[in-house]
Amino acid sequence: METGETTRPAHGSIVGVVGTGAMGQGIAQLMATAGHQVLIHDANPAAADSARSQINGHLARMVTKGKLREDEQSAIASRIGIAATLEALANCDVVIEAIVEDLSAKQALFAALEEIITNDCILATNTSSLSVTKIAAQSKHPERVAGLHFFNPVPLMKVVEIIRGAHTTQSVLDALDKLIAGTGHKAVQAKDNPGFIVNLGGRGYSTESIRILSEGIAQVQQVDEMLKEQAGFKLGPFELFDLTGLDVSLAASETIYNNFHHEPRVRPSFLMHQRRNGGLLGRKSGEGFYRYVDGTPQRAPKAEIPAAPPCPVWVGPGQVELRDPVIQLLGRLDIQVEQTEHPSAAALCLVLPVGSDATTAILALELDPTRTLALETLFPLEKHRVLMTTPATAPAWRNAAASMLGKDGANVTVINDSPGFASSRIVAHIVNIACDMAQQNIAIPGDIDLAISLGLGYPHGPLAWGDRLGAQQILSVLEGLHECYRDPRYRPSPWLVRRARLGLSLLSPEQMQ
Repeated sequence: METGETTRPAHGSIVGVVGTGAMGQGIAQLMATAGHQVLIHDANPAAADSARSQINGHLARMVTKGKLREDEQSAIASRIGIAATLEALANCDVVIEAIVEDLSAKQALFAALEEIITNDCILATNTSSLSVTKIAAQSKHPERVAGLHFFNPVPLMKVVEIIRGAHTTQSVLDALDKLIAGTGHKAVQAKDNPGFIVNLGGRGYSTESIRILSEGIAQVQQVDEMLKEQAGFKLGPFELFDLTGLDVSLAASETIYNNFHHEPRVRPSFLMHQRRNGGLLGRKSGEGFYRYVDGTPQRAPKAEIPAAPPCPVWVGPGQVELRDPVIQLLGRLDIQVEQTEHPSAAALCLVLPVGSDATTAILALELDPTRTLALETLFPLEKHRVLMTTPATAPAWRNAAASMLGKDGANVTVINDSPGFASSRIVAHIVNIACDMAQQNIAIPGDIDLAISLGLGYPHGPLAWGDRLGAQQILSVLEGLHECYRDPRYRPSPWLVRRARLGLSLLSPEQMQ
C-alpha cells in the first residue's frame, strides 16, 4: 500500500463513523453538513438508528431557530446512512472511530477495518487520551493511521487536532487537514504526546488554581472571581471543575502526568484525590467546590469591608508602566499620595512586586510590615483590585487598604502572601506550559495558540497572552515562584527564557537549519 500517495478525502468523499455516541453523532452531522456522504456504524444496531434520529432532531431544531433552511436540513439528513456491518464501510475514503476510550478495542477495530477498506482509505481515531502510535501499532499499515480529535459539541467547537503518529505520512495529515478545512472548522497539527495540545494546555489552569486553594492563599469563590474579572476567563477554575466533574478532570490530569513520566508542571494536587474520594464531584453529585440547589451554585455573600478613615498612601518603587496606573487610580479615588522617598508614620504603604511575594518586597524596602500590603498590577485595575497581606499585616491597615481601593464600587479581594499573587501565577503557568510545548515541537506556536483559545475558550492564546503581559513579566513571576518553592514545577521553559531575554515574541518560531 502506498499511503504516501493518499490525496483523499476531498469534497464529496465517503466518510465512515464508527461509534454513535455524542461524539460520533457530532462528527457525522459535521461531515454531512460539509457535503460528504456519511455512513454511521455501531456494534448495537439500535444505537445507530437512535443516533440518526437524534441528528435529525438536532437539525430540525436548527431550522426552528432559523439557523438552517428546511431544504438544507433534508439534504444533510439524506447524506447520513447506516452501515449495518463493518463490511458496508468498504468504499469509504476515511473512517473515523469514536468508540470507547480503550486501547485494545480501538486496535481490534482498526485490525478488522484493514481487512475491509481500500488501500488508500485513511483510518482516524478520535481518542483524547491514548497514544495514536500505540493504537496504530497493531495495524498492517500504521502510516495511514492518524488522530482526529474533535471536541464536544462537535458542530460548535471549531477546532480539531490532527495527530501525527510515529509512522503517519504527511500526505495523510494533509488529506485530513483538507477534510477539516471543508467543514469550516480549524485544524491544528500536533505530535503524538500525552494530552496533545488542548488537554495538555489546560493543565495549567486547573492544577495551579487548586494549588493556590490548597495553600490557603485564596478561597474558591475568590479565585473564580479574580480569574474572571481580572484575566477575562468565562468560567473560574472551580466553576469549571464542577461543570466537568472532578472525577473526569482528575482522570485526565493523572493520565497526562503519568504518561509524561511525572512532569512537575502538570502535577495534580492531593486535594483533587481527597475531594473525589469524598464524592464532591460537582454539579452531577450536587456538591463540588460549590453546593448546588436545583442546579444553581450557592455562593457566599460578599463580606462587608469595615469602613476605615482615609489616610495617605505611599507607593513603593516599581516599573513605570505598572506604577503609573496605580498613582492615577489613587488620584481618581481622591486618595492622598505621598511623593516622598520614605513613608510617613501615618501612611498606608503599597508595594508592587512582580513575581516576589509581599514579604520579600517589604523586607527589601525595609518597610513596616504591619501597615504594608502588595497590590497586583499585571492586570487592569478598573474592575477588580487584588491586595496581598503578609502574616504580619495588621487587620486595621488591611481594612483601610481594601476600603479605600473599593471606594468607587470596584471589587477588591484580599489574599494571603504568595509569589505572583493568584491570577498572575495561574496565567504565567499556562503560558509556561505552552512555551514548553513549542520548545518540544509538539506543534507550531500559532497552532498552539489557536487550539487552546478555541478548544478551551481562553481570552487569548497563551503565547500571545504572554506577549500582551510581557514575556519578561511572565519570566519574573515564574522565577519568583521557583525561588520561593524550589519546586521544578515552576522552572521557566527555555523557549520563554530566550525570547524574554532577546525581546522577541513568544510566537517567534525557531530558525530551522
